[in-house]
Amino acid sequence: MKRLVVLRRCEPIVRFSCCGVRYGECRHNHAASTGGYAVDGCREFIAEGEEGTLGALKCSACGCHRSFHHRVQVYEVAWDCESDTSSSSSSSG
Repeated sequence: MKRLVVLRRCEPIVRFSCCGVRYGECRHNHAASTGGYAVDGCREFIAEGEEGTLGALKCSACGCHRSFHHRVQVYEVAWDCESDTSSSSSSSG
């Protein structure tokens, strides 16, 4: 007698949820008034003050406003497989 094996493919369910926002490198062009292009090399926004104050919008590393820094949204990705409850039941005999 031949044996039949049935394989079920599980289609993953991907859920994205926004965890927060981070600010990366500074893109402030300091040579714009002369027609050139020069950035200061600041790699990450570091707030000068506490959240809710005016210092929270100024970078302590380069002195620029937070809006000059590259905004990066950080996402959490969750993979889930739907499970079929009918295949997990066992029969006794």
